[in-house]
Amino acid sequence: MDRQVFQEKFGLTGESIAIKQVVDKIMQISGTDITVLLQGESGVGKDVTARAIHSTSKRKHKDLVIVNCGAIPEGIIESELFGHEKGSFTGAHESRKGYFEKADGGTIFLDEIGDTPKNIQVKLLRVLESGEFFRVGSSKMYTADVRVIAATNKDLWELVDEGSFREDLYYRLDTVKIKLPPLRDRKEDIIPIFRSFVTEFSSKYDSVFQGFSDEAKELLVSYRWPGNVRELRNVAEQLVVLEKSQFIDKDRLQKYLKGRQFHGSTDNLPVLSRREPENDFTNDHPPVDMGIIYRALLEMRTDISDLKKMIAKFLYSSFAEKEMKALPASITRTIDPNDVSSHIREQMDNAGLGIRSVENSSQPEIEEEDDEIESFFADKEIPSIEEAEKILIELALKRFEGNRRKASEALGVSERTLYRKLDQYGLQ
Repeated sequence: MDRQVFQEKFGLTGESIAIKQVVDKIMQISGTDITVLLQGESGVGKDVTARAIHSTSKRKHKDLVIVNCGAIPEGIIESELFGHEKGSFTGAHESRKGYFEKADGGTIFLDEIGDTPKNIQVKLLRVLESGEFFRVGSSKMYTADVRVIAATNKDLWELVDEGSFREDLYYRLDTVKIKLPPLRDRKEDIIPIFRSFVTEFSSKYDSVFQGFSDEAKELLVSYRWPGNVRELRNVAEQLVVLEKSQFIDKDRLQKYLKGRQFHGSTDNLPVLSRREPENDFTNDHPPVDMGIIYRALLEMRTDISDLKKMIAKFLYSSFAEKEMKALPASITRTIDPNDVSSHIREQMDNAGLGIRSVENSSQPEIEEEDDEIESFFADKEIPSIEEAEKILIELALKRFEGNRRKASEALGVSERTLYRKLDQYGLQ
């Protein structure tokens, strides 16, 4: 089965590179029983992906059991997963199979695995490794031959770092990771997905969709879609039902979009929204949401500050400790900083990024740090924050032959932060 046929069959619509990579990985593991971890924001289609994986596996003729771990109360989740014996607790009037027994021979999809209590995580690790488990209230060991697909909208490694998720279970789940991109990162797929939903609902509700204007199309693409494909589907259904036989223009579409009307990733920053009085603006200049502007500027400043500190650690690593008073604080290093500095400058020179030598500089002031950062990219095309960070990480890893501990020390970040960055940028 080629990729296009696969996408049409399982509803993984899109022509973006991101979705093609997801489909290729699914097809690559389709004939195996390997454990899969799906990672992505809420609404990106983790359940659709899990169904596609199961439907192309050797277990496709058996059941796919879907479990939302975050929706099951902590007091009964063990019973739901592994079953219970009659009389094992109040209300247990008869023995009952759990989800793992029901999925025997097939696949179990553990959605929102990051919300699982730690006492249950131990039992999950056991059943993943050996297929063995106990029903609640029983001393008899049961077994189940189950393929596990897990999903999360959280960073499991951060949960490990916080102590709320077991590290051994994380490594057991993270055998093959498939990252599902948010809709805003594959804008070219929005219109095709929307059209597929409109066709589906027009047939379902016996309605006729009259199309939409170019401005409405632009709004569909520029809208941030915080609810991802789930929200897009919901909007398509509303338009087909509530705007039956109506041509959709920008104003008509706008009524159904609940979130902010542009791209960004500042949702986790504090909201300080303030609108100016309406009488201070003409009709041509509508009120401005100052909170949105503030959040965007705050995020940008934070990113630039972090990058400047990382670069400064390389630029000034040749100074003696007594000369570092005006520079940002750094973590304790166990490697020769002069060796790091000379190598990084040599690598940057070879890459055409031309760092100005600071070997013989006098004691620097805070303002000189900005001058050195500016000279870092003098007469060159300035890369994005992500590109510059990726360059530094690659150079550090190359210098220390892949030793992450030494690379993290050279970069002035923790090893766990470096691990997350490697995962973010797809670096090996």
